[in-house]
Amino acid sequence: MTPTLMRRLAAEVLGTAILVIFGAGSVLAALTAGNGDLTYPGVGFIALAFAIAIAVAIYAFLAVSGAHINPAVTIALAVTRRFSWVEVVPYFIAQLVGAAVGSLLLVASFGTRGVDLGGGGTALGAGVSYGQGVVAEAVGTFLLMLAVMAVAVDKRAPKGWAGLIIGLAVAGAILVMAPLTGGSLNPARTFGPNLVQSFFGGNVQWSQFPLYIIGPFLGSIAAAVAYDLVVRPREVPEAEPRADDPSMSAGKDKKPVSDEE
Repeated sequence: MTPTLMRRLAAEVLGTAILVIFGAGSVLAALTAGNGDLTYPGVGFIALAFAIAIAVAIYAFLAVSGAHINPAVTIALAVTRRFSWVEVVPYFIAQLVGAAVGSLLLVASFGTRGVDLGGGGTALGAGVSYGQGVVAEAVGTFLLMLAVMAVAVDKRAPKGWAGLIIGLAVAGAILVMAPLTGGSLNPARTFGPNLVQSFFGGNVQWSQFPLYIIGPFLGSIAAAVAYDLVVRPREVPEAEPRADDPSMSAGKDKKPVSDEE
């Protein structure tokens, strides 16, 4: 039985809050440990924290809401007709609320020092143009959405790998894009810290926020469409057997039946 919309929205709120608390929160932890300085090894630990948080959220809520926890994932699934357009806005709202709640809990944990350190928010790196930021976010989100399509959407994928692979895809994208844009890949992940920073008088670059929508949306939609065109054409009439389907191995061992009795 399909969970009710309210249960699915609650799952999106919780999942996105977990992403922000332990993902964006790792940025605050790294800055706190480094006395305000963030080194590239610190970025590695941030990427690992995001991978773990995303994996936990997916394994916990995949069966309830699909564990989108990202407006870019929701919009790409809607564009490729795998998600109802009627529920897109409610999902967006739930994800933004979850991100804001997660950010508030970070301030409650780190106090004013967390606000002074940026609240775990994202911003363009030194010398990075707006256009470069859009491209970087699009490319990083492309990798994320490609993983979602391959291990969470495609019925042929082996079961049980979605959380791990998607988490690692995000970690890989962060390792490359963090010095450029902070490696958001998720409008909600940027929105939550920005909103809470505004409430508490922190420094916020709202003028940069559109790039954290445009880039992830372009990247996710491009990945979903490319997957359909290249890997999984929509015109395929029947789903191929999954790689872990027991019938695959059984079929290999079965001898053809002779026409003769």
